[in-house]
Amino acid sequence: MSDNGCGFPAPGLHSFLFKPMFTVGGFEFNKVMLLALMTTLVVVTFFYVAFGKAKLVPGKLQMMGEAGYDFVRRGIVYETMGKKDGEKYVPLMVSLFFFIWIMNIWSVIPLTQFPVSSIIAYPAVLAAVVYLVWVPLTFKKHGFVGGWKNITGFDNSLGPIKWLVSFIEFFSNLLVRPFTHAVRLFANMFAGHLMLVMFTVASWYLLNSWMIPAAGVSFVMTMAMIVFELFVQAVQAYVFVLLACSYIQGALAEHH
Repeated sequence: MSDNGCGFPAPGLHSFLFKPMFTVGGFEFNKVMLLALMTTLVVVTFFYVAFGKAKLVPGKLQMMGEAGYDFVRRGIVYETMGKKDGEKYVPLMVSLFFFIWIMNIWSVIPLTQFPVSSIIAYPAVLAAVVYLVWVPLTFKKHGFVGGWKNITGFDNSLGPIKWLVSFIEFFSNLLVRPFTHAVRLFANMFAGHLMLVMFTVASWYLLNSWMIPAAGVSFVMTMAMIVFELFVQAVQAYVFVLLACSYIQGALAEHH
């Protein structure tokens, strides 16, 4: 029986907590860490196999790798930053896109069934990586004074409100931007996993009661949610990388 007495094991924050698989020197290694490690291995292995021995006439795996790489390069990086400025950042953006995408996909894979991105630490670290690229780049491109003008949008032509605008821009760019960059990915994956768990558990619960027809409806909803989540997982990887490119492009721009 659940705490509410109805017998339905409602999903909640406990659905995102995992007991340590093992502990080494006080360091606890759990399922989420394993999935993050597996994500790294999947991405690295795929691109190594796809391009390790690249051929003039590509095989199926190489074609898939080239299609994915080209999608990020042309569809996101070039469109946002242009070919000249964006080319050097393509490897970073491709890595971010596929790493995030695979982290999300674990949500609908049998046995794993958990999106790594629904744990805030992982989106936060990725957002920090992007932050540590575009902020130093801003000062490298424009110098100390010019960098602050780029970040704060300081403009004498604004008159008396220039300080207010600069404060708002400073707060938005240096504090709010990295926060929303991480939370956008985290919140979507967190909510999506919670919905999947709810409909999956509800299907099983109703199937073992007299409400079998309702279990069928819940199962259909579960399948619909899985399809929808597959779409959202790809979109969230796309949006994260698109924003990263936008931030770097802003750092390189002459006027913020």
